[in-house]
Amino acid sequence: MRALIFGASGLIGSELLKLALNDPYFSSVTIIVRKRLSLSNNKLTEIISTFEELEENQDILQGDIIFSCLGTTKSKTPDQNEYYKIDHDYPVTASKIAIKNGAKYIHLVSSLGANSSSSNTYLKMKGEIEEDISKLPFLGVHFYRPSLIIGKRKESRPLEGISALIFNIINPLLLGSLKKYQSIKATDIAKAMLSQAKKEIKGIHIYQSNIIKELA
Repeated sequence: MRALIFGASGLIGSELLKLALNDPYFSSVTIIVRKRLSLSNNKLTEIISTFEELEENQDILQGDIIFSCLGTTKSKTPDQNEYYKIDHDYPVTASKIAIKNGAKYIHLVSSLGANSSSSNTYLKMKGEIEEDISKLPFLGVHFYRPSLIIGKRKESRPLEGISALIFNIINPLLLGSLKKYQSIKATDIAKAMLSQAKKEIKGIHIYQSNIIKELA
């Protein structure tokens, strides 16, 4: 199988990239990045491009399975239109191109509470991308809805660090139907995505934090 990863330089995407490159299930791994990564692997193809240039690179957006880990923050992208473009428009556009090139499955990182009818702008956007991706002719569509994601990021996020400490204390208290609110490691999300991808499961599926941990 050929893997196509969007967001390979991010927290989850970078973990997923390492796993895919080391897994014999994938014969090739293609990523879209703004600048070359410090990786060397015979299976790896890096497309140096902005997402505005996707149409120009459509012939080389090759992959049987898409992994979409794209995402930004309001602090990095304060403009609401640009924020929506990165988190919604780019994955949808890239998916449409990849389908034309033979993509059959997609595994996309969404968010706990994603709902296109939500009054929360972020959750509404995540709900909209789930709806739009679900309408595309993939054989299998898989959405991962984590709660707070734990991991070492390149940029400093003090509030997220504080939240992580708090969740370390309250995670054991979140039982039963509350398990979906537990924080989760980025590595576990990446492992779950890869594990499910290798099963080639058809249909539309949604996984929350507690299920993701079980699949990792």
